[in-house]
Amino acid sequence: MNFLERAGGGAIHYAIDGTQGPWLVLSHSLGCDISMWDAQMPALAGRYRVLRYDTRGHGRSGAGDGPFTLDTLADDAAELMDHLGIAQATWIGFSMGGMIGQTFALKYLRRVQALVLADTTSEHGATPQSVWDERIRVAREQGVQPLVQPAIGRWFTAGFRQKQPAVVEGIASVIASTSVDGWAGCCAAIAAVHTTNDLHRIGCPALVIVGEHDIGTPLAASLELHRHLPESTLAVIADAAHMTCIEQAERFNRVLRMFLDTATAKDA
Repeated sequence: MNFLERAGGGAIHYAIDGTQGPWLVLSHSLGCDISMWDAQMPALAGRYRVLRYDTRGHGRSGAGDGPFTLDTLADDAAELMDHLGIAQATWIGFSMGGMIGQTFALKYLRRVQALVLADTTSEHGATPQSVWDERIRVAREQGVQPLVQPAIGRWFTAGFRQKQPAVVEGIASVIASTSVDGWAGCCAAIAAVHTTNDLHRIGCPALVIVGEHDIGTPLAASLELHRHLPESTLAVIADAAHMTCIEQAERFNRVLRMFLDTATAKDA
């Protein structure tokens, strides 16, 4: 296991797959860890160098000192990239990871070669502040366990939950293992996302992906991202709710590779 040890900020756990090609940085959703991307590794590791890391308070990464903000989470990634000598990369962010990615791209424009924003948003129209406050309250008072099944219900279609119970149970276990500080801190950070009016400054190639049945970060949110990102492409993944990279991994990977192989061609 690889860790970036830090004083006060908590250690960052990370993994690197692939030995050649342009760098990709993969940033996972709330309540998950680097294992969320397992189904993408066969499609990426042969052509790219892939950095996956656990967001603070998730997986094996420490929560560090609070409070959490999207700027803090973006700075964590920049520090990790500095540690590994990665000057520039394509950012692939899912849900929370997409919100961190927008913040990262706005703070470190020259470090982002291309940007992939999957099932994410630039501001919370579908999930008001009161919902985030309640999720934080429940986690602080009862732990993360009561929040697991509601998340699973939002993240996967009923058909997938019935056909792939082992996969769903695996994700449920990861959510349940998330630290209270990590869950609550990241909820507070992502509830404050409000990047819409600044997205025009991100001029790199961008891909926006959304599941057909995503209710947490719905198509309307992705359309807003697409409208405001000057060089963006929008892809809708059929027969998927929020977790497109798991529920429809083959379709997700196909769209992702088509974009990456074009956007990063000059460095291949």
